[in-house]
Amino acid sequence: MNQFDLKDRVCVVTGGSGAIGLAIARRFAASGARIVLWDVNGEAAEAAVQSVGGGLASRVDVTDLQSIEAAASEAHARFGSIDVLVNAAGINGPIGPVETYPLDGWRQVIEINLTGVFLCCRATVKYLREARHGRIVNLSSVGGKEGNPNQGAYGASKAGVIALTKSLAKELADTEIRVNCVTPAAIESDMLQKMTPDARAFVLAKIPLGRPGKPEEVASMVAWLSTEECSFSTGAAFDLTGGRATY
Repeated sequence: MNQFDLKDRVCVVTGGSGAIGLAIARRFAASGARIVLWDVNGEAAEAAVQSVGGGLASRVDVTDLQSIEAAASEAHARFGSIDVLVNAAGINGPIGPVETYPLDGWRQVIEINLTGVFLCCRATVKYLREARHGRIVNLSSVGGKEGNPNQGAYGASKAGVIALTKSLAKELADTEIRVNCVTPAAIESDMLQKMTPDARAFVLAKIPLGRPGKPEEVASMVAWLSTEECSFSTGAAFDLTGGRATY
């Protein structure tokens, strides 16, 4: 494992108890970062923090601005800065065609996957401006670039994350804050395991490497995007798809 320099950087990861969020936290901790995990399951966040060697865990609902602002203030008070924000919280939502897609399912997916990213960015940018350097990495999906049948809400939410990333990156281009996103294909995680067998087979069949990605592979890319070495890339979508997306 290559060593990234994140020594003493205060890194906030949403969805921190999930497979991808936890892998990112572990890679950050191994790179010297101070870890802050936000998750709607507070007990799971606390257990995840302990598993990476300590840090701050907070119960955060990413659809609730007050919850996010309180957690951001707590992290800043505890560590004196927030240097990195990784938006990894997300859900698949229901599987089904647009014509019969449940409205409450649509709203939940958009609220968590897209509005949640917006709210977390909104609440933390002021702290990132104060930091020695600022990095935001949003977890989107190849589904947000290409779309998948019967996953209209998920694809729309993740496409929105890509557009939000580009807009925010340009707004912050006169600062030292860099904003990028990662667009993975299927990753071996809670979300993939919750898919129906047919949906899982469909997304895996599209990957030329013939396997799902590993959470650790996502963490590697996110870690580099969070360093000072990522200095001239902003507003970009970085593919992590095993060959599915090649542009």
